[in-house]
Amino acid sequence: MIDDPRKDLLEAVPIPPTAGLRGLADPVGFATSAAQMDAVLTQARALADPRDRALAAHYAWTPDTAFAAAVCPHDDYAYAARLYSLVVPHLRARTVFVFGVFHKARVFDCRDRLVFDSFDAWRGPYGPVTVSPVRDALLARLPSDDVLVDDAMQTVEHSVEGIVPWLAAEDREVEIVPILVPAMNWSTLDRLAGAVAEALAAILRDKGWCLGADVAIIASSDAVHYGDTGWGGQNFADFGTDIEGYRKAVERDRKLASSTLAGPLRRERLRTFLYTCVDRDDLTRYKVSWCGRFSVPCALNIASRLSETLDGRTLEGTLLDYGTSVGEASLDLDAPEGLGTTAPNNLHHWVGYAALGYR
Repeated sequence: MIDDPRKDLLEAVPIPPTAGLRGLADPVGFATSAAQMDAVLTQARALADPRDRALAAHYAWTPDTAFAAAVCPHDDYAYAARLYSLVVPHLRARTVFVFGVFHKARVFDCRDRLVFDSFDAWRGPYGPVTVSPVRDALLARLPSDDVLVDDAMQTVEHSVEGIVPWLAAEDREVEIVPILVPAMNWSTLDRLAGAVAEALAAILRDKGWCLGADVAIIASSDAVHYGDTGWGGQNFADFGTDIEGYRKAVERDRKLASSTLAGPLRRERLRTFLYTCVDRDDLTRYKVSWCGRFSVPCALNIASRLSETLDGRTLEGTLLDYGTSVGEASLDLDAPEGLGTTAPNNLHHWVGYAALGYR
């Protein structure tokens, strides 16, 4: 019998989908109940409060300040909750496009196409989260060769799943459009982003919707994956695994986010981000092991084009903060019972988190 890794991945999903409702790929790192999510929110908001206050004072932001787009982590809440809490409360739109990393794309032999689902709703801690009918309207306007509708691919991926509970916590009526972004070079990514932005701009005009107020875009992305153990045999510790190596890796991440993602959102800077992270001649080879090397430039490219087309302006990005699974204050996991971690956090294995908002 020939092993089918795709079948194995699907059979390993802890909570499989049922009758139009997507299941859960990670019921350990993410909240699955209202009690868990409420406990996470209480702790995360307290952790985020000092930085929230500093950002509000510096930029004259209020609780109603809305982001048109954002970059948000998708790692375990125990590690990254503070960063989620800096981003998601400023996503005020009812319809949110979440562009996720497709970690298992190679297993499915998928690249150069955007991956949608056909679910009616996704499981959330407060109940099902509706998939917006805008998804189908968008698919109808896109070339069939540029997209896939594949529930199996969406079922095994956790990068969108981690953000959905935070959106529902802010707005129980939120609707989502989940999209996975596998490997693609810049010319393909730029072309697909242009097609999506053109189609989405037409839909928004027809509905009289505005970017930021009615529709928002999130790039799901953890930052660098660093260390010499636990990465499938790969060594991502190019600065070493002592405290000095950690500091150098953090500084590189901060500089990458500040120089290519913060400030004026321009496509040439997104291209620089992509090819800083991957080898342009071999997209499977990391240069800097950022998780969202494709989801970030794709989502932000679309957001940039939408803002220019609909509003005639360039979005401005703010690095809300940066953290790591080593440096962040972990949650008290005894409070949200059943919540846990899916990976270690030490100098031999850690993950970075960059949180950015765009207005």
